[in-house]
Amino acid sequence: MKNLYVEQIRERDWVDSTFLVGEKTMAMAKNGKPYMTLRLADRTGEVEGRVWDRVDEFSSCFEKNDFINIKAKASVYLGKMQLVVQELAPVAEQEVDLGDFLPVSERPVEDMRAEFMARVDSLADPNLRALMQAFAADRQFMRGYCAAPAAKAMHHVFLGGLLEHSLAVAALADDVSRRYPVVNRDLLVVGALLHDIGKVDELRYERSFDYSDEGKLIGHIVMGVEMIDEKIRAIPGFPARLKMLLKHMLLSHHGQYEYGSPKRPKTLESVILNFVDDLDSKINGVCTHMAKEPNREGEWTSYHRLYDRYFFRDHQSRPGAAVVPAPAVAAEEKPVPPPSPRASERPRDKEPPRRGFGFTLADQLKGKSLDLFSAEDNEKE
Repeated sequence: MKNLYVEQIRERDWVDSTFLVGEKTMAMAKNGKPYMTLRLADRTGEVEGRVWDRVDEFSSCFEKNDFINIKAKASVYLGKMQLVVQELAPVAEQEVDLGDFLPVSERPVEDMRAEFMARVDSLADPNLRALMQAFAADRQFMRGYCAAPAAKAMHHVFLGGLLEHSLAVAALADDVSRRYPVVNRDLLVVGALLHDIGKVDELRYERSFDYSDEGKLIGHIVMGVEMIDEKIRAIPGFPARLKMLLKHMLLSHHGQYEYGSPKRPKTLESVILNFVDDLDSKINGVCTHMAKEPNREGEWTSYHRLYDRYFFRDHQSRPGAAVVPAPAVAAEEKPVPPPSPRASERPRDKEPPRRGFGFTLADQLKGKSLDLFSAEDNEKE
């Protein structure tokens, strides 16, 4: 059982605990002595570790993505918490609870699966419903869809993040379709649920977030289109025009070429998808940044480099952080379970400033051996 988490560390604390090594970098100090910089992580966050002595000895006993137990002194350097490591030793995976180290969605996965199936059941278009049922029946796909993060480092960066983000975008899409009857509601909702499915294979999530070789070379947009094309080929009589419109939504959901979009949105539904995807990402990103500094004095957050601004935390006028439940689906449709309130958000991945704006699953993961989580983020959601 892990006894101390990153979020609990305070200046001058003596830290004796186990962490996951997210990064390991060797460097040379000005005096010619080697030192090592570590990114140490658990489910509550990350902290930098520095090793100044016995560097070669310690470096030889572990690698990135290993678990290590450290003894270190906590100090604040240039405004950031840092652990000066005195001792460290590798820890076998069998000796840890992965739920202590993997950031996970605060929504129970079964609740999210139920909401996903309710969205599928609400579809009136038989071809789109058949497509979504094909994905729902694919156990390997659903395993990844329910486990993958939505990005590497900027938004919904936790197990279950992809599904949570997709459901939020689908709920926003449904809201818009009610206000504007001209919108093809079923096409928009399906596009929302499938827009990021390529991330199931683009990202690696054994112990840390990274990109697969296919993800680096092809990317989740094209991979998602290929996945849709494969499923549609197995559905007799699926309309070619409908397939074209759906594939266009995936190919254009980043909005602009400079944000990695192969095509710009050229249908009403694709325009809406681009905006609601961006909206959910920005909300998550701002909430994440505000929530990660609970002990910061004053009403302003620290500077956010990617958003290029500070944020004002107006606690006095904000009644609470509860998430507004998703509206019920139409009367003839099955109701969608509302999302559980989130106490905190987590960061979204690197991307251009336009995004500038991620009962816990950790308990469910306790004691289980999960093969979930394992370079630089160049995606643009």
